[in-house]
Amino acid sequence: MSSSTSTAVDALLVRDVDGQYRPARAEEVLSQARRVLSQRVRRGATMSSPQAVKDYLRLEIGVLEHEVFCVLFLDAQHRIIELKQMFRGTVTQTSVYPREVVKAALACNSAAVVLAHNHPSGAVEPSRADEFLTQTLKTALALVDVRVLDHLVVAGAEVCAFSERGLL
Repeated sequence: MSSSTSTAVDALLVRDVDGQYRPARAEEVLSQARRVLSQRVRRGATMSSPQAVKDYLRLEIGVLEHEVFCVLFLDAQHRIIELKQMFRGTVTQTSVYPREVVKAALACNSAAVVLAHNHPSGAVEPSRADEFLTQTLKTALALVDVRVLDHLVVAGAEVCAFSERGLL
């Protein structure tokens, strides 16, 4: 088998409007992957798979060229209420306002949250500022009985979970 035949066999195929199959473009594959993962990370879904959330965030914010800060709001049974991008920043930083996070948690009647942000630099290691912010948010949210379950840092294809590092 020639290498071009091998490539065609290994490629994902999509059907054009005229019914012919062709290799899928990278953006088509990523778009479909986002759709599949967003179904797993949708309103009412139980947070039984942290890996699905990590995969979803990798696709959504791992490739951005600017920082964003997201909050996954959960009910008392850790079912997803909403995943919301709360703040957008620059290449190196994002301003996060604890008051706004608390307001949003109360507005959707959240009992728990998972925090997430990206590092466009590609360095997945949490900074001291990230650790301090997490503790500040944890303290502020605890005042209104909202638990912080995790904080995820996404850098390209890598994800660092504060819970796995003992940072919560």
